[in-house]
Amino acid sequence: MKFVLDLSQPLYEQVLAQVRSSIAKGEIALGEKIPSVREMAQGLKINPNTVMRAYQELERDQLTETRRGQGTFITTDSEKVRTIRYRLAEEAVDEFLAKLGSLGFTASEVAAILRSKGGEAR
Repeated sequence: MKFVLDLSQPLYEQVLAQVRSSIAKGEIALGEKIPSVREMAQGLKINPNTVMRAYQELERDQLTETRRGQGTFITTDSEKVRTIRYRLAEEAVDEFLAKLGSLGFTASEVAAILRSKGGEAR
């Protein structure tokens, strides 16, 4: 896993968001073991408590599970991953609509822009 951290935003939220995104994109396979808290913290050069907080949130979302003595693994439940993928998509759409709304675009203008782009996904 490769991360890009922005020191102007909370680090645990960035770790959490980037792991969620990697899971949703399939960059991390279902059932795959992820680095330990200590390994992740050393790799990112951040406090282990920051990584622990992100890992706890992932476990609350049921995207990971900790196996005693073995480590932390991505869920094998594809439905959980599908749910988080759609949640991330909805958040992206909400941000997009809010930004265009702040620029003064109406819903019909936004729809026209999307139609002109042909609904192409990048």
